[in-house]
Parts: sequence; structure tokens; C-alpha cells
Amino acid sequence: MKYCRFQLKGQPQYGFVEPVAGRESIVRILLTPPEESDGDVEGLRSRRIEPITLEEAELLVPGRPSKIVCVGRNYREHAKELGNEVPTEPAIFLKPDSALLAPGGMVKRPKISQRVDYEGELCIVVGKKCRHIREDEDVRPYILGYTCLNDVTARDLQKKDGQWTRGKSFDTFCPVGPLVADGIDPWAGVRVETRVNGELKQSATTKDFLFPVDLVMRYITAVMTLLPGDLIATGTPEGVGPVKGGDIMEVNVEGLGTLRNPVVEE
Repeated sequence: MKYCRFQLKGQPQYGFVEPVAGRESIVRILLTPPEESDGDVEGLRSRRIEPITLEEAELLVPGRPSKIVCVGRNYREHAKELGNEVPTEPAIFLKPDSALLAPGGMVKRPKISQRVDYEGELCIVVGKKCRHIREDEDVRPYILGYTCLNDVTARDLQKKDGQWTRGKSFDTFCPVGPLVADGIDPWAGVRVETRVNGELKQSATTKDFLFPVDLVMRYITAVMTLLPGDLIATGTPEGVGPVKGGDIMEVNVEGLGTLRNPVVEE
């Protein structure tokens, strides 16, 4: 299953994505939002349309989350590169929904920050309401699919504040997309890569997670209820670095495509 959210005749729509003549294309419009599917998107009613390639479509953020939960320092080498201790349990924080940005949208580098970094990540899209997931319970039924996310960060403000809210929460600091898919296995290892202006900056596999997806979801649901459509950013590999106006950031997650966003000065 692959779907995206896009603009069609001035209205936001959800569409199934399938290959047509070798190009990923929207072939059907969903008549019910995926977050209302109770995890069974394939079972939702839909109608066929003339195929629209993802390149031609006006893509939107692929959902309407009530919250964006992020895991910090989930790769050992990333924790080390910033001079931090390797955590012994997940470090979670929130990004506001006002930070969400569609594929292709412009990330605005704020005037008050001297260093803004990219952070490419695998993102979980929650499919079912969950709270207190048990140790012996499979988390997969609660996952609708996965997508790409860029946890853009004002690194200087993050370090100055000693906590992460301001540095992570500027408008446009959470690009997500381009689509949601369920055909990957983070436990087996999925490659996450980030490029800036075509140059490879980050490359690692989710097998390197300090805290795998099931542990992360149990940890979060011990604190809060996850709702359909919520996003969980699973952490970034080593290789983070600054961007400036005019740069192009690309986050690629194996099997999910590439999330591409330019940077502009505020």
C-alpha cells in the first residue's frame, strides 16, 4: 500500500499510488481519509482517476496529525558527533503541527539562528489509537505505514536553551512526505540517506537504531495516547550539518522515495 495527500481542483485529496509506465502515479482517490481506516487502507472505498505522476501532483503533508513525537539520539554515532552521551532510554520531544511542510515547500531559515541543520529520518504514521502497548504485544497493527521526515533544527538555539522546543519548532521545520507506504521493515534494516545539493551527507540503516520501533512505541504509549495520523520521527543518523539559503535538502528512505525541500533565508 502506498498513498499520498495532494491538491486536486483546489481540494485536498488522498490518493493510492502505483507504478504506471515505470513512474509512481496517483491512480485512485480515497473516499475516506486513511486515518479513519482503523489500519485497513486497502479496504477503503476509492474511485479511479486519470493517472497523475507524483512529479506532476501538488503534494501536501501526507496526513493531519494531532502531534509529532520525535526520538532524539537514536543512533549511537549521531549522539557522539554532537558531544552527547549515548542515551540509555529514548529521549522524546514534540514538534508542533505548525512546523509541518509539504514536499517541495520552502524551509525558512530564521534570522535569529546562526546555524540551521538538516536531520533526515524514517517516520512512523500511526494507524490505530493506542495506549500502554504491552511488552508481549505486536506493534505492527498500530502502524499505518512509514514516510520520510526532515527534523530541521536551529542547532545554536537548541544548545543555548538546553532544551529543544524552540530550536525544533519554527514554522517549516518539519517537512514530511512524499508518500506513506507499508512495504518496508525497519527491524530488518531500511537505509536512510540525506543529500544537500546532491552531495551525500547522511547514510545509515535502521538496524543501527539504539531503540527499535517496537520499544519506541511502547515507551511513548506509556506516556501518551497515540491517535491515527500521528507521526513518530525515529531519529537521525550521524552526518548532520548546516544549510543556508539556496541549498536543496533531500531525504531518501529506502522504499519510500525522496523528500526534497529548498532552503530560503527568512
